[in-house]
Amino acid sequence: MFTRSIAAAIALGFAIASPAAAQMMAPEGAGVYFVNLSDGDTVSSPVKVVFGLSGMGVAPAGTEKENTGHHHILIDRPPLGEGEEGELTYGLPADDNHKHFGGGQTETMLELAPGEHTLQLVLGDMNHVPFDPPVASDVITITVE
Repeated sequence: MFTRSIAAAIALGFAIASPAAAQMMAPEGAGVYFVNLSDGDTVSSPVKVVFGLSGMGVAPAGTEKENTGHHHILIDRPPLGEGEEGELTYGLPADDNHKHFGGGQTETMLELAPGEHTLQLVLGDMNHVPFDPPVASDVITITVE
């Protein structure tokens, strides 16, 4: 019992001492975009996705360098800021709807089932937190045959 109380107190201390990640500022005019896909495109799977970025640089996750970040793709979910609560301040989750490219990748192949899919690119900082203001593409809808 005593050990559990000590462990709980230590955990609470870490939680209090560990504030939420602060959003890094994005330079004016920074943007991400799909190089090879447009809204309404019909494609086949696997889908090649090439990421475009202007006004900033790409660096692997964990790299603390001003005006750099790494790409994320949001798949089949609401636009950034309308999805997971806290994603703008605490970071993007990693799951089937949120693909992380923390190695600094600038393209990928996505296996998508036949049908309509929505995609959005988002640039995250070293901790996967979107910038302020968010550096995000428009949501596009593609159809996979």
